[in-house]
Amino acid sequence: MMRYDEGELTDHRPCAGIRADLKMCLLESDCCKIQRKLPKDCLKEKNCPPECLALQNTFFECKRSLLDNRQRFRGRKGY
Repeated sequence: MMRYDEGELTDHRPCAGIRADLKMCLLESDCCKIQRKLPKDCLKEKNCPPECLALQNTFFECKRSLLDNRQRFRGRKGY
């Protein structure tokens, strides 16, 4: 479900690609479009598509892998 192009991404922080995909997934969901809620509220209420929840979990794993010393040598999870 990768939507961005590596050359066009302006955010160069770790896990930026997953963050961009999660952001777009949430903004395109019915929770944000029809109910006019903030993406943060949609994630808290779990009122978003399963793809967004999977991206949220992948984003969490990517951020956690930055702090885990055992996984620092293996590389970041995600893309």
